[in-house]
Amino acid sequence: MKPIFLINGPNLNLLGLRQPEIYGSETLADVEAKVAALAAEFGMPLEAMQSNHEGGLVEMIHRARTEAAGIIINPGAYSHTSVAILDALNAFDGPVLEVHISNIHKREAFRHHSYVSARAEGVIAGFGTEGYLLALRRMRGLVAG
Repeated sequence: MKPIFLINGPNLNLLGLRQPEIYGSETLADVEAKVAALAAEFGMPLEAMQSNHEGGLVEMIHRARTEAAGIIINPGAYSHTSVAILDALNAFDGPVLEVHISNIHKREAFRHHSYVSARAEGVIAGFGTEGYLLALRRMRGLVAG
């Protein structure tokens, strides 16, 4: 089985340090370890990656075209601005799930729209880092057929 790509966008490398009142105290390494443990339970390979650069995220998605069964992505602020990430996701044939740690619909108005949502099979927002585990549980069903 091809791996699930867990892709995190800008500033998520600062989890646990940046605005813990919004994003919590877990680090990205903590989140990736939890998701990897659940993926192992499911017998699903997982590859976690993060970039603060739009082009880096686009390249990860391009890699997914031949290397991944599905994508779980938290594009961070690029959710609200990046047509390039949307276009890259549209060139990927597998399932895509979008995750946001905070509830983007309870925040500033500019965060209410996500370009990525137009491609995603589902969006999980506001469940903290638990959203990543929820996404993996759903991805399991999507890639199983």
